[in-house]
Amino acid sequence: MRHKSQMFKPIKKAKVYEEIVAKVKDMIEKGRFKSGDQLPVERELAEVFRVSRSSVREALRSLESQGFIESRQGDGTYIASQPVESLVRPLASVIFTEKDDQMELFEMRRMIEPDLAYLAAERATEEEIAMLEKVLSVQEEQIARGDYGTDVDRNFHYILARASKNKALLRITDNIMDLLAESREQYLQVEGRPQKSILRHREVLDAIRAREPERAEKCMLEHLMDIEISLFGASGRPKSKRGIVTTLKERR
Repeated sequence: MRHKSQMFKPIKKAKVYEEIVAKVKDMIEKGRFKSGDQLPVERELAEVFRVSRSSVREALRSLESQGFIESRQGDGTYIASQPVESLVRPLASVIFTEKDDQMELFEMRRMIEPDLAYLAAERATEEEIAMLEKVLSVQEEQIARGDYGTDVDRNFHYILARASKNKALLRITDNIMDLLAESREQYLQVEGRPQKSILRHREVLDAIRAREPERAEKCMLEHLMDIEISLFGASGRPKSKRGIVTTLKERR
């Protein structure tokens, strides 16, 4: 019988942005920030916390994905009136308990992300489309230098999810992307994979820019299936291709 102490694993040191997220959440819980309050700008937060602006940016992205804050175009960042965290926490906890089963996470991802691309093609603002274009440009530059472009690869999927204007799906997607961080690094190290990823991202973006939801959905599905084949092989990929939007369209 194993000694009980062997059941525990070392605690990983929190990243800087995670510490910022924890502090902001604590301030909200203690009432120092209330619903509707405006947060200081990124530069001021960086000075107060004595961290880099990139860490603040990542923290704000995380807080927004969890529904604690909301960005208002041209007006700033505000504390959300009803954090979507409370709505999706039960599902998120299930996702975290299944983190060792990568194939199930990919199956869930394949059911959600093509539909996010569909919604983004209908709802993305011109600013969000420009942000997606900028991310692709950065990814191309990094890969040209011999890097894998792991972080910007994730950023593309995050911005696309945000463009869907569905906070609950954004939160769920962000959790899944966290859990698949290791597999993302793995498949982006496969020869030719980073270039193929950019090509697929470009196809999705072109469909979003053209406001063609069904093409965006199809391109995203093909992208995810490419990734699964790289990681698990054709035989390991689950067969279902159904998604939320697809199912709803069939019911009409």
